[in-house]
Order: sequence, then C-alpha cells, then structure tokens
Amino acid sequence: MNLISVITPCYNEEKNVEDLYLQVKAVFQGLKYQYEHIFIDNASTDGTITILKRLAQADNNLKIIINSKNFGWVRSPFYGMLQGHGAAVVLLASDLQDPPGLIIEFIKKWEEGYKIVLGVKTKSKEPALIYKARSLYYGLYNKLSENEIVRHSTGFGLYDKTIIEIFRQLKEPYPFLKSLIPEIGFKKATVEYIQEKREKGISSSSLYRLYDVAIHGIISDSRVLIRGATLFGFLASALSLLIAIAYLILKITLWERFQLGIASVAIGVFFFASVQLFFIGIIGEYVGAIYTHVKDRPLVIEKERINF
Repeated sequence: MNLISVITPCYNEEKNVEDLYLQVKAVFQGLKYQYEHIFIDNASTDGTITILKRLAQADNNLKIIINSKNFGWVRSPFYGMLQGHGAAVVLLASDLQDPPGLIIEFIKKWEEGYKIVLGVKTKSKEPALIYKARSLYYGLYNKLSENEIVRHSTGFGLYDKTIIEIFRQLKEPYPFLKSLIPEIGFKKATVEYIQEKREKGISSSSLYRLYDVAIHGIISDSRVLIRGATLFGFLASALSLLIAIAYLILKITLWERFQLGIASVAIGVFFFASVQLFFIGIIGEYVGAIYTHVKDRPLVIEKERINF
C-alpha cells in the first residue's frame, strides 16, 4: 500500500495543530493509502510542541521535527517536504485556512498521472485588499519573470516523489517554491477552492516578511530589473546630454534673456540621485541573493525528531 506524506510547517499554532491532526486523520480513514503526518515546528514559544508530543505518543503516524530556531516560512516548509518519503508529498499549512479535505481531490488527480497538483484560491475570506494585492503581485511577477507561476497558489498541494527527488538535488538556500514548480516543468493540475478565514491564533507573517518573500521571488527568477536599470541609465544619460546641449545653445543665442536658474539644477540633481538610490537598491538585492547562495548554509538545523 502506497504511503502519502503530509507535511505541515508550524509556528505558535497551539490552537490549530490538534484540530488539523484530527482532520487529516479522518481524511485518510476513508482512503486506501497509508500516511504519515510530519509537523515541522519552527521553535514555537507557546504550547504547540507540547500538544504535538502528546499526540505523537498515541499515534506513530504523527512525526515531529523541531528546529533549533525559527528559520522562517520559506526554508522550513521546503525542508519539511524533503523529509517525506511517501509516493507523494502533500504540503498543508497549519492555520486551517486550506481545507484538509482537498487531499482527496489531490490524490484523484495524482492517480490520473499528474506529478504536481496545486490548490488554487478562487476566492479568499481574508481582507479583500490583501487578496487584490496578491493578484497584482502575481500579474507583475509573471510579466517580469522567465517562468509563469500559478496565480493564487500558496504551494498547498500534492507533489509526486519524482518532484521531491528533484527538489533534493537542487541547492537552493532560500527556495521560492512557487517559481521552482514552473522551473522544473512536468505535468500539473489545479484544484480550485475558497480559502477560509483564520479562526484561531494569530498569523506570524508581517508586511516585511511578505515583502521579503515577494522581492526574493522576483530577484531569483528574473533579470529584467537589472537589465532595466542598465537601459534606463543609458536613456537618462542620453536625455541629460540632449538637455545640456539645448541649454548651451539657448544660453549662447539668448545670453541676456535666458536665465538658467537654480531650480532646474536642483530638480535634476534630486531626480537623478533618487534614481541612483533606487537602482543601487535593486543591485543590492541581487548581490544579497548571490551572498545567500555563496554561504551555502543548511536550510534548517534540527533540534529533535520524534517517531522517525
């Protein structure tokens, strides 16, 4: 009987982990597959680990990885996926916004031959402004990127063991899962759903973390920005030269009547200074991404494993 690995990253989710565990267990009671449910915890500071250890004592299907510190919600989930050794791996968040019952639909698509099955939000009960902002980001990403990511897919879905083995071979210190999926190719399917509102607990994500993941995704998968900086610099230089020539001609021909003034000079200086700072920031993002790869540090460092 094939084994399905369910991977759940968590951090300070004491109000949700037990409910999620029970829902996943109920899903597999109606399926012909064996399963393991691996929780990878990012060094929670609440009662999450205590609850998981209690559940693991009574159920060997529940396995726990406890990280030595909080390694973030990019590295830890990806690392967790690599620890699943089932015929397929399901990535499922711990906040209960993504329905565990959708695993049944994922498996059906997988049985049809799809190597990747992704849950796609057609609607979300999160604030409308956030959902709209995500939509704008996906549109911008697909215009700038060399790969087209699946819109409104968080990574929630099923991945065949073939895909997981490819992930293991990649050396990605900060893996952006959404861009890795189109990068490796393979046949994929989507299952639509409505994302629920978080009912319990507080999300650990912040605006800075959302920005960090968003800009890293674009930087890691696109050279458009850096090339755009070069092109803009060339055009700005050409324009500046033309303006300088025009000013020189006007001053020579209209020496007494044409006043250069300090305002135009000040505006020009501030404009080009701001442009330079903007593009230095972009270059810095690329350099930072290179630095992250050069360090070649592990995705996470484990503190403890239970039921493996």
